[in-house]
Amino acid sequence: RYTSGQDMVSILQLVQNLMHGEEEEETSQAYRLQNVGEQGHMALLGHSLAAYISVLDRERLRKLTTRILSDTTLWLCRLFRYENGSAYYHEDDREGLLKICRLVIHTRYEDYTVEGFNVLYTKQPVIYISSAARTGLGQVLCNQLGLPLSCMCRVPCNTMFGSQHQMDVALLDRLIKDDVESGKLPLLLVANAGTPGAGHTDKLGRLKELCEQYNMWLHVEGVNLATLALGYVSSSVLASTKCDSMTLTLGSWLGLPAVPAVTLYRHEDPSLSLAAGLTSSQPVEKLRALPLWLSLQYLGHDGIVERIKHASQLSQRLLENLKNLDFIKTSVEDELSSPVVVFKFFREYSNRDQTSHAAQASAIQHSIISNERHIYDTFNQWLGEQLAQLVPASGVDVVELEDEGTCVRFSPLMTSAVLGTEIQDVDQLVDCLKMKIPVLTSTLQLREEFEQEVRRTVGLLYIEDLTWPGLGVVRYNYHNDGKNDDKQEKELEKINTELLKKLNELESDLTFSLGPEFGGQKNCVYIGMVTEDLDVSELVETIAATGREIEENSRLLENMTEVVRKGIQEAQLQLQKANEERLLEEGVLRQIPVVGSVLNWFSPFQASPKGRTFNLTAGSLESTESTYVSKAQGTCTTPPPTPTSSLAKQRLPGQKIFKRSLRSSDAFSETSSVSHCDDLEKMDQRPPTLSPGQEQGPLETERTEEQKEVAQATKTDTEDIPSDKSPHDCTKVEEQESQR
Repeated sequence: RYTSGQDMVSILQLVQNLMHGEEEEETSQAYRLQNVGEQGHMALLGHSLAAYISVLDRERLRKLTTRILSDTTLWLCRLFRYENGSAYYHEDDREGLLKICRLVIHTRYEDYTVEGFNVLYTKQPVIYISSAARTGLGQVLCNQLGLPLSCMCRVPCNTMFGSQHQMDVALLDRLIKDDVESGKLPLLLVANAGTPGAGHTDKLGRLKELCEQYNMWLHVEGVNLATLALGYVSSSVLASTKCDSMTLTLGSWLGLPAVPAVTLYRHEDPSLSLAAGLTSSQPVEKLRALPLWLSLQYLGHDGIVERIKHASQLSQRLLENLKNLDFIKTSVEDELSSPVVVFKFFREYSNRDQTSHAAQASAIQHSIISNERHIYDTFNQWLGEQLAQLVPASGVDVVELEDEGTCVRFSPLMTSAVLGTEIQDVDQLVDCLKMKIPVLTSTLQLREEFEQEVRRTVGLLYIEDLTWPGLGVVRYNYHNDGKNDDKQEKELEKINTELLKKLNELESDLTFSLGPEFGGQKNCVYIGMVTEDLDVSELVETIAATGREIEENSRLLENMTEVVRKGIQEAQLQLQKANEERLLEEGVLRQIPVVGSVLNWFSPFQASPKGRTFNLTAGSLESTESTYVSKAQGTCTTPPPTPTSSLAKQRLPGQKIFKRSLRSSDAFSETSSVSHCDDLEKMDQRPPTLSPGQEQGPLETERTEEQKEVAQATKTDTEDIPSDKSPHDCTKVEEQESQR
């Protein structure tokens, strides 16, 4: 098909179709593309210009690439306060650290270029990274460098003093001493100026002193490095300017698409930098900086600072609003200037430790705390997903932290430039958070009550699922009649599926579902988030009553086939017996064809037709003689109606199901019911009267004793006419009695 090639229009059309994909994805793609802006087009233009520039003659290309590389490096070093630095431009943000590791290996092992791995074998290098670093960073470095995983040492964070996301400097010192004593060579330390999770900064000043003591290389990375371009910089971040190298991800900070990351470093030997791959003699490799060169010129110094400052203001705006919200716990390093805001929903229990003896209930208390953490992780996962869905321009996401658990993260330095986040988006995020907090607190309060109600209700089984963000999980267990496991499982699935369908048909504000697509319990009903006015007892009672109704209907359908089969067999036996009796009554002569006709003509035989009717409700055979006598089909007794919840019957007009009424409405309904009962008692005590227009039918000649007593009682009661009756009504009553 493509042997002859295609024209430009067809190729561009193919690219357009591949970019947009399905129709339902067009909206999200258009939303991403509309925020590119002119500065984004400048970055994209740089890739096209790099292809055109690469075809220039060698001398002109060398001069142009040298100018672009030197200008971009000088601007970045001045902008981020990194004096006398060199720059390496790379697509993968981990590639710069990888090249730095090669540079340090070449520097510390003089014979590495000649002997290679043998040098490393005699004295094993050690690279130290924080336990709060990016996931899988150490494994990637070892794989790319060809080192065993034993060369990677993870340094724990603080546990007693300081931030729990900062590297423990004292413990790092002991680890380095142990490695030196065991004959290893401490090579490099990777520190964070803004951890990937919580955005905290390590104590870079003390870490730099430690690296100088052991002749180690200090590399720093993190989102907080962007604040170096601002006028005010915190002392912890400002210490990063003294490090040996740092990696900057300008694409996400400034909203520039397809621009490379930059690693700034200081080293005096250019030959080792060339051997490590930090510099290249090929002019085309230097053109990687062209998109960034164009974008920096377009934005200018003021434009770059304004974007970073705007992101910092967004985080401060959110942090100030979160301080005024109950049940919200923040985890920030510096409340005055924190580019990353991490928060979570959490409710303190003041009397948790005062409810039981510590010695006897320590294991139970530990289990309760562990379950509570799982529940809070689940609720915060739901909260983060809801906020990201309701306010997509905010760029919030969910992050898993080692100590805090699941939290919601707002990092505008990484998202605001691309998504176009504004102050009103932060205010909308706070408003949505205020709406979700009452739902979270109500659901958390009612979970225990729901569990207790389900456990005390016959036929329902409470399923403990700590990963479900909602009221809880319940399963209806039907009565097992000795069925095998496969049949029992199918019947259980059928009943609970029908129960879920019935519950969703109710007019309520609750959400009933089968649970998560992966990892959920089978044959269960999952109930979502609820509000504080939920009537848990009515909800559980309705679930149980609906399940019993479905089970009864299911059993009726199961038994119907067996009942009908037995009924047909019984009917056949009775009809066969009736035929034998008819032969005995008619005689043998009447069965002969010709003789029987003549005999029937002279002496007809009167025989009443006998049949059988099958009552499906009672499951029994009945005679049809009454049907032929009365000339009408007999009516069967109707089954009793399905019992409904007594609480549902007392619902006020306009009140939805499973909702508790307010106190005023409850008082009004109780007063109304009491007055209504009093009226009923008065009406019962009132003597019955005959209506003015009522006519009496003809009296029968013979009355039973009961009828006479009723008539006598009626006559006696009519003598006592209430005061509210008119004289005309009294006269009519007397005339009717005289006629009687």
